Amino acid sequence: MTSRHEQWARLRRRLWQPPRAHGEQPRERVVGPLELFYDLVVVVLVAQAAHHLAAHLTWHGLGEFAVVFALVWIAWFNGSLHHELHGYEDARGRSMFLLQILVLVPLGAFIPEAGGARGVAFAVDAGVLFAVLAVLWRLAARGDSPEFRRPSRMFVTGTAVCAVVLAASAALPAGARVLTWGLLAVAYLAGFAVMIGTATPVQAVALTVTDALTERFGLFIIIVLGETVTGVVDGLAHEPTNALTLAVGLVAVVVGFGAWWTYFDFAGHRRPRPTRASTVQWMLTHLPLTAAVAAMGAAMVGLVEHAHAGRTPAATAWVLSGGAAVVLCTTMVLAASLYVWRLERALYRPLARTCVAVAAVCVGVGAVRPAPLALGIALVLLLGVPWGLAVAHRLSHEEESAAENRR
Repeated sequence: MTSRHEQWARLRRRLWQPPRAHGEQPRERVVGPLELFYDLVVVVLVAQAAHHLAAHLTWHGLGEFAVVFALVWIAWFNGSLHHELHGYEDARGRSMFLLQILVLVPLGAFIPEAGGARGVAFAVDAGVLFAVLAVLWRLAARGDSPEFRRPSRMFVTGTAVCAVVLAASAALPAGARVLTWGLLAVAYLAGFAVMIGTATPVQAVALTVTDALTERFGLFIIIVLGETVTGVVDGLAHEPTNALTLAVGLVAVVVGFGAWWTYFDFAGHRRPRPTRASTVQWMLTHLPLTAAVAAMGAAMVGLVEHAHAGRTPAATAWVLSGGAAVVLCTTMVLAASLYVWRLERALYRPLARTCVAVAAVCVGVGAVRPAPLALGIALVLLLGVPWGLAVAHRLSHEEESAAENRR
C-alpha cells in the first residue's frame, strides 16, 4: 500500500510540479508546441483587431486598434514571461495555458466592437484574463528566495492593478473607457521598465533574455506577418479577378516580405546585451514593431480593394507607408540593443542612418498617395535599400579581407 502511495505521489509531482523558482529557468531550450499553440490563439485576437482596423481606417480606428493591440500584446508578454521564468510543460503548465486560452477566446469575439457595443464585455473579460495572470504570478512568488521577493511583488501588483482597472472601466462611457485602457497600457510598460531598471544584479541576471525568449518573440513576429498575407487574400477574395488587382495584391505580399526581411536580417533571433537598459529596450520595442506589421496587413485590404483608383485612399496610404517606416526605425532600435551593434559598428551605424532616411521617404510617399500599384512598388524598392547597403558592405568587407590575405 505504501509503495503504491509513493508511486502516485511521484507521478503527481511529475505531472503537477510547483512553479520553477526565479533564476532557475534553463538558459538553453527550444520553444515547445504548447507555447506555439498559445501564440497562435493570441494572433487570432491580433487578426480580429487588424480586420476591424481594415474596415475602419480612420484616426479614431487607428487609435482604438493601438489600444486594443497594446492590451493583447501586454497580456501575451506577461504570460510568456511567466512561463519563461516559472513554467513547465507538465499537466499543470498545460492546464494554466488552457485556462488562459479559454478566457482569450471570448475576448477575441469582443474585439471588433471593443470601442463600442461590446466594450463592457471586453473590459470584464480582459480583467478576468489579467486576474488569472496575477494569480499565476502569486503562486510562483510563494517559492521565491528573499532576493526575488521585490520583483515578484511588482509583477503580482502590476498585473492585479491591470485586472482591477480593466474591470472597473466597464462602468465608464465608451470614449473614457478606451482612453483608460490606453493610459493603463502606458503605465504598465513604464512600470515594467522601472522594475528592470532598478533590479539588483542577481535579479537582472534572472530577467535577461534567453535563447528561448528570443525565439518566442521572433516566432510571434512571423505569425503576425502572416496576417499581411491574410489581408491580401481577403482583399482579393472580395474583388473581381483581373490583372491589375492581382498585381497590386502580389506587390503587397512583397511589401510584407520586405518587413520580414528587414527584421530578421538585422535584428531577429539575436539576443540583446545582458544589461538592464538593453533588456527593456529589446522587449518593449517589439510592441510597436509588431503593431506596425499588423496594421500594414490591415491596410493591404484597402490597397487591393482600390487597385484601380488613381490615388491610394489617404488612410490606406498613411497606415501602410507609416507602418513600413515604423518597422524600419524600430528594427534599428532593436539592433542597438544587440551584441552585433558593437561588433559590426561599421555596418550598423550607417545602416541605422539609412533606415531613418528611408523611413522618412516612406512617409513622404504615403503623403503623395500614388496609385496603389505605384505605392506598393515604391515601398518594395525602399525596403530593399537597407538590404542593398548591407550586401554592398559585406561584399566590400570580403574583398578587403581577400586583399589582405593575398599580401
